Amino acid sequence: MTTSVDNAQTATDPADTLGTVIDDVIRPQAPIVDRDGAFPRPGVDALAAAGLLGLASSTEVGGGGHGIRAVAEVIERLAAECGSTAMVVLMHYAATAVIEAHGPRDVRAAIAAGDHLTTLAFSEYGSRSHFWSPTGTAAADDADTVRLDARKSWVTSAGEANSYVWSSLPLTRDAGPMTLWLVPADSAGLSVTGDFDGLGLRGNGSRPMTADGLHIPAAARMAADGAGLDTALGAVLPWFLVLNAAFCLGLADSAVAEAGRHLTRTTLAHTGAALRDAPVTRRDLARLMIRTDALRAFLGDTLTALETGRDDAMLRVLQVKALAGETVADVTDGAMQLCGGSAFRKELGLERRFRDARAARVMAPTTDALHDFVGRVATGLPLLDEANR
Repeated sequence: MTTSVDNAQTATDPADTLGTVIDDVIRPQAPIVDRDGAFPRPGVDALAAAGLLGLASSTEVGGGGHGIRAVAEVIERLAAECGSTAMVVLMHYAATAVIEAHGPRDVRAAIAAGDHLTTLAFSEYGSRSHFWSPTGTAAADDADTVRLDARKSWVTSAGEANSYVWSSLPLTRDAGPMTLWLVPADSAGLSVTGDFDGLGLRGNGSRPMTADGLHIPAAARMAADGAGLDTALGAVLPWFLVLNAAFCLGLADSAVAEAGRHLTRTTLAHTGAALRDAPVTRRDLARLMIRTDALRAFLGDTLTALETGRDDAMLRVLQVKALAGETVADVTDGAMQLCGGSAFRKELGLERRFRDARAARVMAPTTDALHDFVGRVATGLPLLDEANR
């Protein structure tokens, strides 16, 4: 993003090292991650070593203490180079927001130090993208232990993360719609139950996981029993939606830049003219640029709304991912058309960005769900029906 970073940043901010990590590790690895569907472990480790996994952690536990604007800039820059790495880090930051608010100090300190990768485990086979309606159960074994059983359908960094922010039905039936838990990766009864061979984001490790008689301490609960949905809507959703928009912006911006380079350097031998010399081509590139810059402006306004506590902040948060998902899909499609047959080859990286961009529309909350949420807010209805709360 071109907007200034938040006040917490200083000249020694570890984000200053992001360019080096991108140049040395993430950009060279991106085609391999995509081709092989490989988890981007080298890039994640390099980001951890640079202090970037702890960027949003409190200074109280040794973290960077930065706000969502600085984190969004990191996600945007990562997405421009490797969508899979960006999504892994995005989910880490979203889960960190919950852990910072309700998690144990030792885990918070490990995240701050770059020694701990975390992620969200919300989507389930029974409720799919309706993350607010979990079907997995939690039952008290005794006063100190809880048993979790669930079939999670999509978990980014499955089998790679050190912990999972895990949703379930509450322990007590009438307590509320959802309870959140911090599940260590080495918990007995926790397993990865499938592979991921997706159209895009091929290295983000988004695989199904099962909890079958998984026993964790009762103290692993985050917030009160039944309060998980309020926590998800208040702590997770703003980070998840805004960072998804930054992710889409990075993809769109890099696609436009690559299209511009291709149109500038490619000439027709029989006329000597560059592709950019055609007015229609310039017009189409301009349209893509304007769409991308409009998203940048809307994201900037959303961040300002959050930072200043504006009345429309939640509305902007809901709108921004819906706008971003449609924008990046259209922009990457347009860039493919502008570059013609060259875009179908791996060299430009456009076809990878095109594929990665398809995820935003269907990643919960989906674009359709967000449109409904926005319509509800605009007409004075609650975000969710009472039956879902």
